[in-house]
Amino acid sequence: MELETEMETETETIPRKRKGTPNSALETEPDLEIKEPKAKKARLSSILFAENDVITPKQLCELLKYAVLGKSTPEPSWCQLLHQNHLNNVVVFILKGMSQLHFYRFYLEFRFLRKTFRHKFSLPPPTSRFLFNIVGLQRKKLVRGFPRTIKGRSLTSAILKPSINLQNDPIIQKYGCEKVGLMRCLLTKREMETFHFPLQGSPNCENFILTKCDGFITDNSPLFGLNCEMCLTSKGRELTRISLVAERGHCIMDELVKPDFKILDSFTSFSGITEKILNPVPTKLKDVQTLLRQLLPPDAVLVGHFLDSDLRVLKMIHPYVIDTSLLYIRKQHRRFKLRFLAKVILGKDIQCPDKLGHDTIEDARTSLELVRYFLKYGPKKIAELNLEALASREELKAASQETEKKGGPTKPPNMSVLECLDSMGQKLLFLTRDIDELSSSRNCLTIKCSSNKEVLEEAKVEVPLFPFSIVQFSFEPFSPIFADEVKQSPYFCVQYEVLEAAQLAIETMNGILVEGSYIKVRRPVTEFTLECDTLVHELEQDCENQGTIYVTGFGKAFKEHLLEHSSLFPSLEAMILPKDVKSRQQKNYCFLKFKSRDSAQVALEILKGKDWKLKGRHALTPMHLQTWLKDIHPEPAMPSGLQLVPPLLEKHVFQIAEENHPRIVAWRCNRKIEKLYHCLSPGTLCLILMPGTNNTFGLHPGLGLMKIKEEEESDPPGLGV
Repeated sequence: MELETEMETETETIPRKRKGTPNSALETEPDLEIKEPKAKKARLSSILFAENDVITPKQLCELLKYAVLGKSTPEPSWCQLLHQNHLNNVVVFILKGMSQLHFYRFYLEFRFLRKTFRHKFSLPPPTSRFLFNIVGLQRKKLVRGFPRTIKGRSLTSAILKPSINLQNDPIIQKYGCEKVGLMRCLLTKREMETFHFPLQGSPNCENFILTKCDGFITDNSPLFGLNCEMCLTSKGRELTRISLVAERGHCIMDELVKPDFKILDSFTSFSGITEKILNPVPTKLKDVQTLLRQLLPPDAVLVGHFLDSDLRVLKMIHPYVIDTSLLYIRKQHRRFKLRFLAKVILGKDIQCPDKLGHDTIEDARTSLELVRYFLKYGPKKIAELNLEALASREELKAASQETEKKGGPTKPPNMSVLECLDSMGQKLLFLTRDIDELSSSRNCLTIKCSSNKEVLEEAKVEVPLFPFSIVQFSFEPFSPIFADEVKQSPYFCVQYEVLEAAQLAIETMNGILVEGSYIKVRRPVTEFTLECDTLVHELEQDCENQGTIYVTGFGKAFKEHLLEHSSLFPSLEAMILPKDVKSRQQKNYCFLKFKSRDSAQVALEILKGKDWKLKGRHALTPMHLQTWLKDIHPEPAMPSGLQLVPPLLEKHVFQIAEENHPRIVAWRCNRKIEKLYHCLSPGTLCLILMPGTNNTFGLHPGLGLMKIKEEEESDPPGLGV
């Protein structure tokens, strides 16, 4: 539907009442099961905008920088990203050559996008600085012979790839690139001395007990995960809990241990153990030492994280150890945290802040899994993860959170996304067919592909390895015939501002008596309107329209009247009131947003009843679409308010859907995004950007869609090529 006047909208947010919950006290008895709080997840706010507006590249940049840096940079001005520190990755899909016109003209073909992505917003028509304004990628002047491709990748990629120099990685320097056996992972006696492991004859180890493990060690020797918790007593650190896990992951020993001396600090925040819990415990250190010697075979290899501390608090000596804090070796004798390695290497969350204390069984099992991963994939695979850079990012996040408590943002607001990533030692991945127009950047790995299909295949492999990725698909500009389809009809047409008004006219005016004649009201019948009933149904079911109704036929005092009778509409969340930009007069229609479709249906029946006598229906038009529609200007209106539009040419009506037909292109594009989306890990912020077009065929605004992939989402069955 075409707009004859520009319009803006005003949103009234209806405050919600919060349900009160009674206070409850938690007992700390050891036999009481405490319900763990629900884990926090990154998420986007349900209502993105205060006003129906176009989102600029600068505002997109705000969101992306906040996704990368968190609260060390200002929050985005146009939306809310909650629990940013639980965000894992960012992926931006750019559909170059596509606009809102594509999306809504081929709405049915974009099934996955419209069903999956709840948040949509308009973009202005693109400029030549689109990528620079969003992430900081610069255009360059073409240099003779550059860029050329090497095995499908650009020279930029060939230059950048060696910047991750594996030979400088301490893991490669110690173990080499080839896979190693278990014996190669054992700490040498020299290393154990360096990192203060208890050894026979070492100072302060006179009363330590040997584990009796002096058998012949091979690459097939059994592994045992060990983890301990401790407290501070009047005599120093003493054991409070020990867990021993066998190689296949089952726990064979888990004991609380009562210290011999008075407890000064239970370290409850780390262990979850209190002095009250330990009071009835009969087990002492000597009991644990005896049991441990009985359980371990002669060729047992102990595995742990900071295992030197565990053995010292056990007051035991064991010659065969693998310490994961030293196996995944770091520069300058620094050590990675177990929680960090579990997340990056194994993709699992442990030692969550929401839990009280660490789980020693979980920590011991995690150490075992890290060793098995190292043995299975080898040092090269781990070095390619660039653990040092990832750890720097985590440390920067932690520092920024501390800074936020004391002050404001630490990063200057004019930094680009690329510069933000560089400050954290991170690289941006950019997959595209159109590298020729971009200059290289030292922290951007750019891969040039020969086709959109190759972009898809490369993205499946590369995107999971990078914290921030841009995947660009390129499409040919659509023809004037396609552009004119939305403006052509073989009939006299009544032009409506919004789709709801046109659909309401079809539903209520067909067959009514007008000046002595019964009229027929229907859409113009062309090849392109045959699926309109299906389209309207799908628009009504669109996640952004759920719970929203269109109401028309009211006067100026409608808002006040509605608020006076707010008790009739307890689930009302927002009122969207369109205004004419020039006259500033309120339109005679509005949109009402409710918590659910059911509550919206109840409200609609009330408003259409005898007391209110209004007209309305469920909404069809996403709010951002109205901003786009005002840019499509109709032909000069006839005095009667009707418009005569010439009929389509026969060859246009019977146009054959060839391989490059926009409908086929849209369907394939939707499939590519769907395949890549299901390759993403949970907690990934995913943006789809259709930048719009600015070419000989016209100026058309763009469209953005975004969503954070969640844990419970699963790949649909039968997702094939």
